Amino acid sequence: MTFFFPAIEADIDWSKPIRFLDKELQKVVRDAEIPKRYADKLVEVHRLSGGKAIVLCHVEVQNDGEPDFGARMYNYNYRLRDRYNCSVVSLAILTDDSKKWRPNGFQDELWGCSTDFRFPIVKLLDYQENWAALEASRNPFAVVVMAQLKTKETHNQPHKRKAWRYQLTTMLYDQGYGEQDIIELHAFLDWMMRLPEELERQFQTELKAFEEAKRMKYVTTIERMAEERGKLLEKQGIALNLLRQKISMDVITIATGLPTAQLQQLQTEMEDPT
Repeated sequence: MTFFFPAIEADIDWSKPIRFLDKELQKVVRDAEIPKRYADKLVEVHRLSGGKAIVLCHVEVQNDGEPDFGARMYNYNYRLRDRYNCSVVSLAILTDDSKKWRPNGFQDELWGCSTDFRFPIVKLLDYQENWAALEASRNPFAVVVMAQLKTKETHNQPHKRKAWRYQLTTMLYDQGYGEQDIIELHAFLDWMMRLPEELERQFQTELKAFEEAKRMKYVTTIERMAEERGKLLEKQGIALNLLRQKISMDVITIATGLPTAQLQQLQTEMEDPT
């Protein structure tokens, strides 16, 4: 929220507990008979001015624009408002490649009865124009955005992707992130910026040499990264088997703990290995 929607973040009372409502969101989606699931988070927060609010943050991960996106956002919103009887704020983060596709509302009108629903959006593509600010930011979501942009930019260019992954990973050390933060962000970069096996080995060797040259205190970082990678690969293997059996993503998420966005990427790679 601080990185993508700072004005909204400033109105949330962070001294009071927040409550994640992902299971409730899954029920709303099932009741609405919406066939696709994306990377959604539903959270109950308190406003500084008093009262509760429900925040639905939707990350659109598909590469092509969906014609009914605004209608789906509206569908979620009014069902959640009816369920919780309080203000529901719908937010969208768009990761696609189209500069023109910027859905931010839903409109409907018939015989004088009308609906005009608007919601804030963030387009990751826009951050490309301010790369220096991303590099200077200490917010970990700056790394997330840079990884997303460079992953798309280096499609079918594995050597260039390795170079960018190395640059982003070593940047974590240079900016003074703690060991656990580095490991968690490295795991994200590992998933997002996947490399062929030989280039992955080269990357790990180069990163180890970087740590030794810098005399970093994180002497166990590489080993812990390898352990985390092994756990992730095991979960991904289980998920792939379940996807091949046509098991629903909701069930696979519960079984493996992998987020929907990762499952969708695995499904895409399974259907189109190139």
